[in-house]
Amino acid sequence: MTDHSPHFLNPDYLNPDYLAGAEVPAPCRAAIAQLRQAATAQRQARSQQRFAAAAQETAHFLARGCDLDQPVVTVGQASDLSPTQTPILRKALQVFCPWKKGPFKVFGTEIDAEWRSDWKWDRIAPHIQPLHQRRVADIGCHNGYFMFRMAAQSPRLVVGFEPVAKHYWAFQMIQNWVRHPALYFEALGVEHLDLYPGFFETIFCLGILYHHTDPVGLLRKMHQALVPGGELIVDCQGIPGEMPVALTPRKRYAQARGIWFLPTQSCLEHWILRSGFRQIQWIYAAPLSVQEQRRTDWAKVESLAEFLDPDHPDQTLEGYPAPWRFYALARRG
Repeated sequence: MTDHSPHFLNPDYLNPDYLAGAEVPAPCRAAIAQLRQAATAQRQARSQQRFAAAAQETAHFLARGCDLDQPVVTVGQASDLSPTQTPILRKALQVFCPWKKGPFKVFGTEIDAEWRSDWKWDRIAPHIQPLHQRRVADIGCHNGYFMFRMAAQSPRLVVGFEPVAKHYWAFQMIQNWVRHPALYFEALGVEHLDLYPGFFETIFCLGILYHHTDPVGLLRKMHQALVPGGELIVDCQGIPGEMPVALTPRKRYAQARGIWFLPTQSCLEHWILRSGFRQIQWIYAAPLSVQEQRRTDWAKVESLAEFLDPDHPDQTLEGYPAPWRFYALARRG
């Protein structure tokens, strides 16, 4: 945290070409460069201006220290800001409401997000290979909460894949204060992982598979993007049951659109195995609780409690089985 020069006019102030010197085929590099150009245009669009402004207006704030190795990602202290900067910070943070991933504490302001992402990390962290000097991918990184937690283990680099421009600006705002040199944000999706053949040593796929129409195809791309022996960590929402089957909701599941396949644990295991992975280790399987996903002051939205049948909390409002979460570790053979 020694570089305190203003960099908000160039959000990608860290070297964007982390692929320099890496054995990535030239056609893949060209495709990545083209996708980056499209992403840059998207996040500069008029619809993103308020998010960009929030990140830019606070980029010169100086955080005298941060703690990324605790449940609450803590950046700076209240005393780091002047009396005129504090309301600017508060206004900037509110632009990104609802906060879905967290918790954070920035310059003394506590952000209690809808999801207790720290619970997920605490379940996963004891089981993974140490991230020290590893190349890591965080698929669907959102605002970067898990990236910042990963950074505490001194990885060689962490690349967050996230196509939503709003999430880029949320990450950039926090990274402007943390300034961790190993963190990179790519506005790409999981479908672009085949552009990184044999590049990553660890891939996190947390809460992604059930949002896509081809989960097995995406797992195969993750397999391709890992080095031999590389590790995949999957967190997938699913349903209870012994049979290797997946639920496909007619329109919505727990009031959410974009849910395609909700597997049982054995179904998810079959997906992973048929994608080429080996040595599956299950580390967690339990119903999703209303304490882990809930409405907060920083996420004033309907949440899990409102999505379950009040008379039958083991069912969603649509009559489907209430959600479970399955966490697995697997290796590329």
